[in-house]
Amino acid sequence: MRNAVVKGTIVGIGLIIQVSITLFIYLFLGRQLWIVNTFYGVLRIVLVLGLIKNSIHYSYTLPWLIILLLLPVVGTLMYVIIGRNKIRSQLLKRIIKSEKNSKKYLIQNEKVRLEIENNSRIRYLCDFAGYPVTKNNEVSYYPIGELAFQEMLKDLKKAKKFIFLEYFIIGPGVMWNAILEVLEEKAKEGVDVRVMYDDFGCISRLDDSYPKFLQKKRIRCIVFNKLNPISGVIMNNRDHRKIMVIDGRVAYSGGMNLADEYINISSPYGHWKDNGIRVEGEAVWNYTVMFLTMWNAIKKQDRDFTIFKDSSFDKKHENGYIVPYGETPLDHEITGEDIYLNIINQSHHYVYIFTPYLIIDTDLINALSLAAKRGVDVRIIIPGIPDKKLVYALSESYIEPLMRSGVKVYKYTPGFIHSKVFVSDDHVATVGTINLDYRSLYLHFECGLYLEDVACIKEIKKDLDETILKSHKVTKKEATPGFFKNIWQSLLRLFAPLM
Repeated sequence: MRNAVVKGTIVGIGLIIQVSITLFIYLFLGRQLWIVNTFYGVLRIVLVLGLIKNSIHYSYTLPWLIILLLLPVVGTLMYVIIGRNKIRSQLLKRIIKSEKNSKKYLIQNEKVRLEIENNSRIRYLCDFAGYPVTKNNEVSYYPIGELAFQEMLKDLKKAKKFIFLEYFIIGPGVMWNAILEVLEEKAKEGVDVRVMYDDFGCISRLDDSYPKFLQKKRIRCIVFNKLNPISGVIMNNRDHRKIMVIDGRVAYSGGMNLADEYINISSPYGHWKDNGIRVEGEAVWNYTVMFLTMWNAIKKQDRDFTIFKDSSFDKKHENGYIVPYGETPLDHEITGEDIYLNIINQSHHYVYIFTPYLIIDTDLINALSLAAKRGVDVRIIIPGIPDKKLVYALSESYIEPLMRSGVKVYKYTPGFIHSKVFVSDDHVATVGTINLDYRSLYLHFECGLYLEDVACIKEIKKDLDETILKSHKVTKKEATPGFFKNIWQSLLRLFAPLM
């Protein structure tokens, strides 16, 4: 915690200095030098016009437009410092370059491509998101983090060549210490062990010397997007992915990070309902490329990714389609949201959803509402005990308009829902890291696993059914805000893209 306070204070001071200098230039020099005042006026107009012209989703853009128009100076500062990191960040520029380079490794099997010619959901992932569709896989779903953790340890102990870990949060404790013990042992055996974690995600858990601590154990480590006072708060573009790849043979993902609350050892918000998913087979390659893409954007060292590919799958695997996919804020595809929209729009009987946060744009609101209106059983399960009260208040503001259309919303009574899952009609599902909020949908680096006609979809549906039985169905009275709460929620909606 001390490290978080110190680092947060330094970054905060840096931001205050940047804002103060800019305000001084505008307020004092602007009165004396017409060119300064003109510059800010032109800059604001350019930003507004750029947002209007380039916006893909106005639900995200509109709040920024309002802030820029109502608060000309402060709004311009906020957008330049927070909203335009792609222009300022050398790291993000390197990631863009690395993502372009990695596309040559994501090659679609032509036989499978012919099979999915008339499947619009899967074809989108292949043709536009750029992630190969695979069939030769085995998939296991774990409805709670504790079960996934035990299987992770078993597979980690079998590693012979390499172990790649990419997580938003790593926290010392029972879970991470057990994993670290295996990683250290494997590194001594000559296994290539790499760990990448997000600086902001671990700000209160790991200090700045932790990479050196790991390196002493022969574990290579990268900290993603380090916070510093010069860059201000480039917090919007965080690495929120959860990826574990072992020998190119097995991969784990899902909602869980590597810290004790994810296996219910020290959860401050009641029972922590999370999940993990294990993939063995051809689809592991997608996860491997995602990891190497990010790793080599920061520390370029792998000239040829194919040396990490394992093609020796001698087991008979199921033939359902699966696609591990990534979400990046640096391209023109909003992959995570588009996958969610495709599932909702093409559902016939039901769509069940796990999400920790419910901060959604008009596209998702309209899609969920229309599905319910045409008779689809739409159910959304959110936490009963919030981890962030302000964000939770914002999430609650979306419940009433959804319920008016027939969407059913449940609150998980025992505690906190951290899973991010969609399942529909017993044959389509996606499990990953992408929350139903602006940060996950538009700003973070994320990942997910799309499944179609895979056996474990029955287990996913069973998990949601059982969770609903433990949850409280929100009533119309509970969802309808009073006068002052309605005003408060409206103000929160204005700043939704920042939350």
